[in-house]
Amino acid sequence: MTTLIPILGILTGIIIPVSVFIWLYYEGKGKRETALEIAKHMDDPSKVEELLGIFDERKKEPIDYRRGGVITIFVGIGIYLLGVAAMGSFFEGVGLLVGAIGVGIMIAGYLYPNTSEELTNAVEKFEEK
Repeated sequence: MTTLIPILGILTGIIIPVSVFIWLYYEGKGKRETALEIAKHMDDPSKVEELLGIFDERKKEPIDYRRGGVITIFVGIGIYLLGVAAMGSFFEGVGLLVGAIGVGIMIAGYLYPNTSEELTNAVEKFEEK
């Protein structure tokens, strides 16, 4: 019985990633087969590329570092408060570290414009000089 828990822990570390991989494979399989069937009946290659663009689920907009920074700051505050209330000084230090990382991410978001509107405004300001 004492060896059962470590064995289950090791198996869990293997079973979860493998099951997620299998799940994602079967989820995307239908999309790939559908795109293949539609592409067989299309004559124009540009329309095939457009079709593949529809199935592409990646985000087209750049990452908003300011939003991510604010979220990270509040996660750090939460960890810090957990350390103050229950867990001790180790979690206070980790919370301060995570909060400092969030401040750095937020500063990076203000230093480097990331949306197309912000980039356009930055280029226009530069061209005016």
